Amino acid sequence: MGYFAVAPWPKFLKVISSLGTGLMLLVGVAAYRAVPVPSGFTHWFGVGVAMVPLAALVGSALFMVRGYTIRDADLSIERLGFFTSVSLSGLSRAWHDPAVCKGSRRVFGNGGLFAFCGVFYRKDLGRYRLFATDLSRAVVLVLPGRVAVVTPADPEGFIAYLQRRFPSVAVGPAD
Repeated sequence: MGYFAVAPWPKFLKVISSLGTGLMLLVGVAAYRAVPVPSGFTHWFGVGVAMVPLAALVGSALFMVRGYTIRDADLSIERLGFFTSVSLSGLSRAWHDPAVCKGSRRVFGNGGLFAFCGVFYRKDLGRYRLFATDLSRAVVLVLPGRVAVVTPADPEGFIAYLQRRFPSVAVGPAD
């Protein structure tokens, strides 16, 4: 079993997360203050609407990336209170690519509130799942029919561990 710390948050992620948190709290409080006096459905509907920014904030926090563990043929992404598992069976290639997200489009996910996570698309990679903090430390993992990108604190150490654990893994992008 190998545990790998997630890359520390870069200044950009700290700023986005701080501003996003402040904005979500401000919008939630403003919406709550606009709720009509307690009088049945309208009041409770307004309270529900005011809670949406708080729910988005909590939801984003739950999906922050806290670390990576490789056990057997699985990569486990540690979140806040749960894990996301990615099977490494058939892992064929891995490499460090600090520019992996340049030119990518977010299909579904979080673009910077506590993490960069979700499904993204880039022409040469296709769809890929991103579990990241510091994108300059991104490691691309090519699996059968899918691609995953993670950001360990030590990308080279992570790749070296993968090579020891899965000897057939090629290092570097395909030509």
